[in-house]
Amino acid sequence: MRRFFVGDVPGEGSLISLTDKEANHIRNALRMKRGDTLSVMDGKGRLFEASIEEIHRKGVKVKIIKVLPDSSPSPIEIHLAQALIKSSPMDLLIQKATELGVSSITPFFSERTALRMSNEHLSRKMVHWEGIIKAACKQSGRSNLPTLHPPLAFEALIGKMPPQGTLKVLLWETSKETDLKGILRSIAKLSHIVPIVGPEGGFTPKEIRLAMDAGFHIVSLGSRILRSDTAAITLVSIIQYEWGDLNLIPNCIQTDAIDRCHCERM
Repeated sequence: MRRFFVGDVPGEGSLISLTDKEANHIRNALRMKRGDTLSVMDGKGRLFEASIEEIHRKGVKVKIIKVLPDSSPSPIEIHLAQALIKSSPMDLLIQKATELGVSSITPFFSERTALRMSNEHLSRKMVHWEGIIKAACKQSGRSNLPTLHPPLAFEALIGKMPPQGTLKVLLWETSKETDLKGILRSIAKLSHIVPIVGPEGGFTPKEIRLAMDAGFHIVSLGSRILRSDTAAITLVSIIQYEWGDLNLIPNCIQTDAIDRCHCERM
C-alpha cells in the first residue's frame, strides 16, 4: 500500500485529514478513489491502514482501520553531523542518510564551509530538506522521521556532544593512524554514534584539535579522497553494516574467528 504522512493519529476508527502535497498526490497523481486503502504514518514510528472516506478540493479524509506491523528501527542511533555543502549534493546526502536509517541530521558551518546562507534562505532550506526526508522515508519504508536540527557553528556543535556512552568519530582525509572499520571492530558496540563529516575544503587543524579534546576519534575511510556527500553516505553505510541492520537476520553477532553469523534461535 502507498504510504502517507499525517499528524497525530488518535487511534482506530478516527478520521484524519490529509492536505497539501499528500492530498494532491492522492487526488491528482495517483487518482485514488473513495474506498481505496492506503497506509498512513505519524512520523513517530507508528503505521496504520486507512481507507479513503472523502476526496475534495481542499483535502482528503481517511478513516483509520487498524495498526499495521512495521519494521523495527535500527538497533543503533546514528546522529549525523554534516557540514553544509552545495544544494544538490546536500539534498542527495539527506535523502540517502534517511534511507539508511539515521536518527538525526545536524547541518553545521565550519571554517572552510564555502556555502553561506541568510536566515531566510536557511529557513526555506529546512522546509525543503524536511520534504526530502519525508519522501525518503516513504520510499524506504521507514515510519519514523529522523530529526532535522537547525544548522550550528562547528564550535557549538562540538559543545553539545554527550560526554560518554556515545561513539564520536570525525572523518578527516589526513588521518593516517585510524580507520572507521578498525574502530568499529575494536571496541564494544554502543547504541549511539555521532559521526561528523566536513565540507569540501576539509577541517582546519584547529577544528581537529577541538574535536579531539571533546573525545572524538579522528578516522579515515582509506586512501581515496571522497566528496563530502559520498563520504557521509559511505560512513553511514559502513556503520549500519558493522553495527546496524544491513542484514536479514536479527540478533546477528559477528565473530573475529570466522566471517559468519551465529544467531539466536527462538
